[in-house]
Parts: sequence; structure tokens; C-alpha cells
Amino acid sequence: MAVNDDQALDERLKSALWFSIGKIVDEETLKLGVNATPQFIGALTEMVWAQIENVSKDLESFAKHAGRSTISRDDVLLLSRRNEDLESVLKSYLDKQKPSKSKHTRP
Repeated sequence: MAVNDDQALDERLKSALWFSIGKIVDEETLKLGVNATPQFIGALTEMVWAQIENVSKDLESFAKHAGRSTISRDDVLLLSRRNEDLESVLKSYLDKQKPSKSKHTRP
């Protein structure tokens, strides 16, 4: 029964992903004045889904290796280490978040 529930959840998530990607593709094709086929949207959705699965497995492995059951920001930064541009964007975002967090901490 749990396997069927997992499969149903995966299908619902993939459907939501397909819908979101379809909206983005529609917006971009209108801007560019080109067309995208449903097959293109389907293939793009499958590619993004596979990437999400790979990233999630890597993040879970990093946390498990560190003896944690929760994924941390360090795991995300470790995952981004081979993509310098992404790593830079993430670090910049995290640096901006630090000052706002310090306002909420007590001395």
C-alpha cells in the first residue's frame, strides 16, 4: 500500500512540475515568438525530474555521511561546489540572510 501511495505522490508532484514548466515555457515562447510542442514540455519535465531526483539523493547522502537526518545549508553548498556560478549565487544569498537572522537572536 505504501508503494502505491509513493507512486501516487510522485505522479502528483510530476504533474505539478509539468504544469509549472508548461507555464514557464508558454511565457517564454510568447516573448520569443516561437512555438514549443507538448513533447518538448514533456521531455523538459522528465529531464528536470531526473535532476531533482539526483540532487535529492546527493543531499540525503551528504547529510547521512555527516551523521545527520536533516539536510543543511552546508550540504547544498557542497552540492554546488562544481558549479562556480551557482555556488556564488547561493553564497551571496546566504550572506544576505545572516544579518537578518542576527537581529532575532538574543545576546
